[in-house]
Amino acid sequence: MSDIKTWDVEDQRFWDSTGKKIANRNLWISIPSLLCGFAVWLYWGIITVQMLNLGFPFQPAELFTLSAIAGLTGATLRIPSSFFIRIAGGRNTIFFTTALLMIPAIGTGLALQDQNSPLWVFQALAFLSGFGGGNFASSMSNISFFYPKRMQGLALGLNAGLGNAGVTTMQILVPLVMTFGLFGGEPMILQNTSGTLIGKIPAGSETWIQNAGFVWLLLLVPLAFAGWFGMNNIRTEEVSPHPGSPVGAFSKITGMLLIGFITAAAGLYLILPAPTGIGLPGWTKWFVLAGIIAATVFLLKQIPGDIKPNLQRQFRIFGNKHTWVMSVIYTMTFGSFIGYSAAFALAIKVIFGYSHIPGADGLMTHDTVNPNGPSALMYAWMGPFIGALIRPVGGWIADKLGGAKVTQFITIAMIVSALGVAYFMAAAYRSATPEEYFLPFFLLFLVLFAASGIGNGSTFRTIAMVFPKEQAGPALGWTSAIAAYGAFIIPQVFGEQIKATTPEYALYGFAIFYFICLLLNWWYYLGPKAEHKNP
Repeated sequence: MSDIKTWDVEDQRFWDSTGKKIANRNLWISIPSLLCGFAVWLYWGIITVQMLNLGFPFQPAELFTLSAIAGLTGATLRIPSSFFIRIAGGRNTIFFTTALLMIPAIGTGLALQDQNSPLWVFQALAFLSGFGGGNFASSMSNISFFYPKRMQGLALGLNAGLGNAGVTTMQILVPLVMTFGLFGGEPMILQNTSGTLIGKIPAGSETWIQNAGFVWLLLLVPLAFAGWFGMNNIRTEEVSPHPGSPVGAFSKITGMLLIGFITAAAGLYLILPAPTGIGLPGWTKWFVLAGIIAATVFLLKQIPGDIKPNLQRQFRIFGNKHTWVMSVIYTMTFGSFIGYSAAFALAIKVIFGYSHIPGADGLMTHDTVNPNGPSALMYAWMGPFIGALIRPVGGWIADKLGGAKVTQFITIAMIVSALGVAYFMAAAYRSATPEEYFLPFFLLFLVLFAASGIGNGSTFRTIAMVFPKEQAGPALGWTSAIAAYGAFIIPQVFGEQIKATTPEYALYGFAIFYFICLLLNWWYYLGPKAEHKNP
């Protein structure tokens, strides 16, 4: 039966006899589905590097907008996605949201076959890639209901950590499948040296960049079937009492996603430069983001029918101060991981792939190809790989030592490594031989990724402990939605600061934010006035 009407995993006998088997089956279908969501959401970070290598007629700043658009849309879609499980059921939600990923995957493959495809087409596809970002909130909320509290850190860490491995899987798989005609079609010729995990690909080689979109269909089609036939809707009062028919559930999900798309589109129109938008000054983006979040929640509240009282019940999380505290702290961990994942490859390409030399007017120029520069596609996967792989370990350690204590230690590590990355990034961007600074830059960035991954696991533990069971799922979804704006903010800030020739300022700003999170975590969860001691 796909619908379960009795579910009490805190009862050890029920867990051992029934719950464990069902929970594990749902988890192991959820993980690869979430993996594909992350891959489709963030593949623009790799695709844009190859677009530069192939001579697509776009500037680096324009290509940074693709990752930023996908990042903002995916984050915004997480807000309605946070509440899908109680309204539509877990099985219905995971099946439908996984199937929706096929739309941007097919569209991206088609658009990349033609170098004359206009920028707005790629921006529209990046917008639709937001489906993959939204899936995290519903997936995490769903899995939280399947496991007892004592196992939340590990279970959620596995779902998120192995799901986040979609970033690494994408960063390894996409460059590889571009090297041969897996799906046919005409190849393009590399103008600059590219690379894969196994080595550099010289200029003049044939490349099938369209495979970057098409390859995900090989996973998405069977995963949609697996979700439909292998997952369950928990139909208890605490989880999803009235999901309705599958068609009705899909309609509810579609309507709520449309709200997220509308508010994200409005925000992007205000932020992005002409001709895509009106290009408000960069400092206004913080107010625009706040407006997007507020407008999305407001419009969700206006939905009529049986969705409204259900949402009102879930919106009780907004009256809990820990919702707001954990939103900030989780943004430090997951927001950093996802934002750096989106920007890392293109940052390596722009900072180390070009020589930075004085021009005839004495000003620094940054458009001379550096023949000794590292291949971004050979190295960019390592950071997200470490961050995702270590996340379940972070959850496991937090289950043993307490989530807040682990978060405190990793925050210190993030502050120090961010300042170190900023120092070497500044040195490289002012050097004719930036490759000399690549190794310390790269190693410190790996520390930053590892710390953010451990912190992802420890914050899951904290959320599971400080919220009551009914609120834990929506709270996980909500905090993940706020944190996911890192996938917009970090590429956007990198793009702005690279354009201003001061990329190190981005890392200085992030380090200041991490210090604020350090103080918040100590005050609310470790200090003498902590309401929940080291949850």
